[in-house]
Amino acid sequence: MDHSNLADWKKTFFLIWFGQAFSLFGSELVQFSLVWYLTKQTGSASVLAMASFVALLPKVFLSPFIGALIDRWNRQKVMIFADMGIALFSLLLALVFWFGEVQVWHIYAIMFVRAIGSSFHWPAMQASTSLLVPKDNLSRISGWNQTLQGAMGILAPMAAALLLDFLPMQGILLIDIATALIAILPLLFVTIPQPVLPTEQPVLSSARDLWCDVKQGFQYLSHWKGMLYLIVIATILNFLLNPGYTFTPLLVTDYFKLGALELSILEAVFSVGMIAGGLVLGAWGGFRKKITTILLGILGMAASTALVAVAGENQFYLALVGMCGSGFMMPIVNGPISAVLQTHVEPDIQGRIFTLVSSLSTGMLPLSMLVAAPVAEWIGIRGWLALAAAACFLIGLSGFFIPELHNLENPEYQPKNLRHQDFSEDQ
Repeated sequence: MDHSNLADWKKTFFLIWFGQAFSLFGSELVQFSLVWYLTKQTGSASVLAMASFVALLPKVFLSPFIGALIDRWNRQKVMIFADMGIALFSLLLALVFWFGEVQVWHIYAIMFVRAIGSSFHWPAMQASTSLLVPKDNLSRISGWNQTLQGAMGILAPMAAALLLDFLPMQGILLIDIATALIAILPLLFVTIPQPVLPTEQPVLSSARDLWCDVKQGFQYLSHWKGMLYLIVIATILNFLLNPGYTFTPLLVTDYFKLGALELSILEAVFSVGMIAGGLVLGAWGGFRKKITTILLGILGMAASTALVAVAGENQFYLALVGMCGSGFMMPIVNGPISAVLQTHVEPDIQGRIFTLVSSLSTGMLPLSMLVAAPVAEWIGIRGWLALAAAACFLIGLSGFFIPELHNLENPEYQPKNLRHQDFSEDQ
């Protein structure tokens, strides 16, 4: 797209972006409140685990199909209806709370539906960004997005903790509805450019057509070896690092012999680091070769995780520094990945590619928890963190010596004509 005709792209983009910030705040507010409600009502770890699993299911299993639909549909309308759908089901749950009929399965169901709405909303927004923002600004925008997520990681739980003392759950859900409406409002008054669809693309008339679209997304990635390697790296990092962060409450209580205050501080410094990293990436934009920024970020993640692992029982401050460093490196790693996809993937297939990358990289999370729990019991939580740090270091270092990965953005290492309609011979 010629951005020379979009001299006011900042006005349009940030008008939408600020609306989405309200929506994200409302979603995080409700998510924290529902988890807290389940914790207070059941006190069951299995109930909380099931809630996390239910919220993860659409992202892992439905996202590839959702991405195919996003590439077919008007992305501006997708975001509007996704926010409206989330608000509608929040209203339904608010009524259930109002009448005092709520049960655990009601919350599971609403979490599942909200996760479906988010699975439509996020890739539609990401795919629209590349049509609104000039390519040389995409890394900075990714940095701002990471900053926003980090800020919400601090503000939403704090706000929820305060509001729950004054409002019933239906009141919290009504706030979520209000923030969703705020997010929808700008979308009614701006125009988001839509990708030009190939003229020979058949009309979506059956499940078979939808599956063909999904398969084309997989074929697209299979022709881009560097991106496949990057997905494998993201999958391994998620497998190793997420359980380590999940186990931090046990690290604080069992190893450092500290309490809830210290745990809240540990989690807060991670979000502070994430905000700082997003601000740095937003101002700097990263190295010219985005893969260099990504790999150095992974090495920084390894060092930060190692710092947490080696902290002595009386060195909680080292764990704080390590967690802050890990949070800082999150945007440095994740931001450029989004920018690479937005820069090099054709707009008419970005919905599929974003959802496929997300689905593949997070698909191992349930398995990682099953594996990590017994292993951490055997070698200790610090042992698992040390293992994760060592793996991060090896992955980050070896990435510089893999030609397809190091030359991820080099046209010579990308297949020619990466448009999905060119894959008909593979079908």
